[in-house]
Amino acid sequence: MPITVAEMDLRFTPEQETFRRDARSFLQDRLADGGTFAQVRGRGGPGDEHELFEERWAWEQELGTHGWIGLGWPTSVGARGVSLLEQVVFYEEYARAGGPGRIGIVNEGLIGPTIVHFANTAQQAKFLPGILKGTEIWCQGYSEPNAGSDLANLATRAERDGEEWVIHGQKVWTSLAHWAHWCFVLCRTDREAPKHKGISYVLCPMDQPGIEIRPIVQITGNSEFNEVFFDGARANVADTIGGPEAGWKVAMGTLAFERGASTLGQQLAFENELRAITAAAQQTGAATDPVLRQRLADSWIALRIMRMNAMRSLSALETGGMSRESSIHKLYWANFHRSLGELAVDVGGAQSMIADGPEHEAYPLNAAQRIFLYSRADTIYGGSNQVQRNIIGERALGLAQEPKV
Repeated sequence: MPITVAEMDLRFTPEQETFRRDARSFLQDRLADGGTFAQVRGRGGPGDEHELFEERWAWEQELGTHGWIGLGWPTSVGARGVSLLEQVVFYEEYARAGGPGRIGIVNEGLIGPTIVHFANTAQQAKFLPGILKGTEIWCQGYSEPNAGSDLANLATRAERDGEEWVIHGQKVWTSLAHWAHWCFVLCRTDREAPKHKGISYVLCPMDQPGIEIRPIVQITGNSEFNEVFFDGARANVADTIGGPEAGWKVAMGTLAFERGASTLGQQLAFENELRAITAAAQQTGAATDPVLRQRLADSWIALRIMRMNAMRSLSALETGGMSRESSIHKLYWANFHRSLGELAVDVGGAQSMIADGPEHEAYPLNAAQRIFLYSRADTIYGGSNQVQRNIIGERALGLAQEPKV
């Protein structure tokens, strides 16, 4: 079967370059040495999410104050309404400036665009201001012990009591739940309906009786993820996005937003990591090893391929299309980052087996060790490698669907 390749335009217009200069000026003024937020530069990345929370939340609010959150959302909801390529420009400059890991990553990458596209006017007026200003933090209530890749198998239920939902159930792998003010909870509101029906997308406040948060200690020794138990927690029926029993469509929309313009910024963050690994190899002499030299070169090449594919996919989106190449993106970057983590510790040699990070940490890891341990999860969260291969086979290549059980 012939597979067409989407055309791409890697050039930026003069207006987009002006936007780049504005973004660069804003970021450098605040993150460079001597800037107000220099302390958080480069912090909060993989394996480091627990550090400098208050300072990074203040940074989130600084972004909101100056209109750098939700850049592509329409002006009708209070955002800038910039083009997709301008969003790419901002994320590129953010990575180059060493912008910290975002406290509002779930806000901007998942729930914000969901509210923009699926919520009614009253819901947008209620929830978007806190997201755009960076003053409220959100978490995602999707995965359960028996509903991971098979999300429709979820058992968390919400029963109606007047104008409120009463929620019972358990969610797992809930990032930022211990900090979040709100959670968007996928729950079953009609238990008699077929598997993918009877599901609602409910916005639930976290600070209330009936919610218990238990940290999950990761292999890095920290607890970005959590278990969340709902035992009679309450949420307004009016805060159901799309209305009762329309949750599956909304939930799939949320997952689609995860593959947006921020992917270019993510890749530049990977490039920053590779640059540090290469510098370490040159400093220790590991760069003279021909095998490690080849792996460093292969990583550089892989990043160039990743960028070209992402730009091709984004160009297709800009023209209202969807390229087959976009379906490989998650599988590609997850495997790349896991390999980069392995390269990081191999460059360090035997010394990489010894924890030698900051003494104030209970589990002291250096940057290379954090990348190595955290990136093991990249091939699981956001759609495991096995699920991604099924998507490519069924949706991109048109192969027979996997048998349903």
